[in-house]
Amino acid sequence: MKKKLLYITTSVAALLLFNSCQNEEYVQPTADRAGITSLDAYFTSGVNKDKLVVDWKIDKTADITDYVIPVPYYYPEESDNTNEEYMSAMKVVATLENNCTIYPPITVLDLNKKNEFTYTDPYGTQKKITISGQLTRSDKCALKAFTANPGELSGIIDEDNKTISLLTAADLSEMTAEVTLSPHATISPDPTETHNFNNEFKFTVTADNGTNTAEYTVLKHVPEKIANGYRKGSELTLFEKDMTELGVTNANNVHPTLASIGKYVIMNLGDGSAPQYFKKATGSLVGNINMGQANATGAITSDCAGNMLICNYAADGSVLKIFKTNDVTKAPEQFITYNNSLGVNIGSRLHVQGNLNGTATVIATCENSNSYIYWTVNNGTPSEAHVVGMNNISLFWEGYDNVSKVVSRSADATGGVFVDFYKEGKCPLYYAANGIDATQLLSANSTGAGWGYNTAPIDTRDFNNSKYLAIFEMGYWPDWGFPGHIYLFDASSTGAMTGTIDTSSSLKYLYTMPDNYASIGYAAGGRFGDVLLTPSEDGYFMYIFYASNTHLTFGGIQLDCIDK
Repeated sequence: MKKKLLYITTSVAALLLFNSCQNEEYVQPTADRAGITSLDAYFTSGVNKDKLVVDWKIDKTADITDYVIPVPYYYPEESDNTNEEYMSAMKVVATLENNCTIYPPITVLDLNKKNEFTYTDPYGTQKKITISGQLTRSDKCALKAFTANPGELSGIIDEDNKTISLLTAADLSEMTAEVTLSPHATISPDPTETHNFNNEFKFTVTADNGTNTAEYTVLKHVPEKIANGYRKGSELTLFEKDMTELGVTNANNVHPTLASIGKYVIMNLGDGSAPQYFKKATGSLVGNINMGQANATGAITSDCAGNMLICNYAADGSVLKIFKTNDVTKAPEQFITYNNSLGVNIGSRLHVQGNLNGTATVIATCENSNSYIYWTVNNGTPSEAHVVGMNNISLFWEGYDNVSKVVSRSADATGGVFVDFYKEGKCPLYYAANGIDATQLLSANSTGAGWGYNTAPIDTRDFNNSKYLAIFEMGYWPDWGFPGHIYLFDASSTGAMTGTIDTSSSLKYLYTMPDNYASIGYAAGGRFGDVLLTPSEDGYFMYIFYASNTHLTFGGIQLDCIDK
């Protein structure tokens, strides 16, 4: 998935990299004053070679002669790796308005100095310009997560009003706090010291640049919620990480699946390595989970009560072993054992709905079939396995390398299931109210590009008196113009889920992944992705996490239901 450095953007008529604009037909000039609309800088060496460092958007009406690209001080942002050594040789790409030119052609520049060029506007007027760079420390100063101790009391952060609400009537006169901040930001006073949170208490967060600040107020308070669903406009991209930075060197060797426990999101690569766990709020890597006797060659998944399942990949004739844990540092315990004699492989797909300590449904989707296995959980104890062959759909899951993902609509195994798969580019979403007889709800996006996408990664959860379904539309060839999309639907009424994936009236949110694909190449076979919906334990937030081995991207989105 090596990102190409030659583009024709949708917002401008021409992009000049190495040559002046050439027009066989005259194009009406659009440049108002300065026709340079953006300058992109890329690494030319090191482990991040060819990756985009900064996409600097420029006010095209500004009369600029000295262009100074603000190069981030650190890359990745949350790391301690500085960009100082790379400033002397960065690939710079300029995006221009119609009929504008820069001479000489921009190539690899030493951004420590002013590089001189001649800029010509659409009317033939010329001026001398310089392009240089400056290492720039972050201006971000957000408090992203707050936990008061003792008791691990999670604070509800209202970023708009800069408040942190603690939902308790307990005495908070001697409390410390664990916080997550914007990368390299600092906080004062020290939250690890003892403070009195019974009354309003203020913290000041200072950005890495030492200038930007934000003051947050901690208070005992129960925020009001909207009547149902999530608050439109609360969508927040938390992070988007290149999986090569997490140790992935071959896209074909990984099959990512996701789970969540408390303040952590967990990603399993499916290659037998221990799943990694990250802070939900920032995507910062914390460590590897304690595997104990579990084998993570298969999938992971989680309920909404802080429990995670881990399983091996079980070929026909072998044993599927599903382990359970509620702590990333605690060795998991064996929960389900199944002798696989189905003639197909299982373990690449798991899903759980409900509470594994109480009532739940666990589903393992069978490969190369139209079948799935489910176990009902009552009082924390799983039943015998039930194998279900679905009607009214293909004999085999088509595309997505013949594996789909069946998810239960409720904790009751008879409450219906959703399933989605490729099927010759039609990418249909089905619903089976009885778990067996499938009815199609949605079809591929209206652009006609369904042949280049797969919508098999799905998940469904309840949140604030509503039911949601998330679909990860995974691009098979991201650098061909097939970026990934996350669709979030109101699934409270399956009867309203009609039409195409992008035009259905039940669609509530659409997120398009940026095109900063990894450089090691996307998976050519065994293409695989996952999406996870998980509400916060306090019920104020819902998270959408996603990962795939075609985009090689792992990301997170946050929604809330706070009434403002």
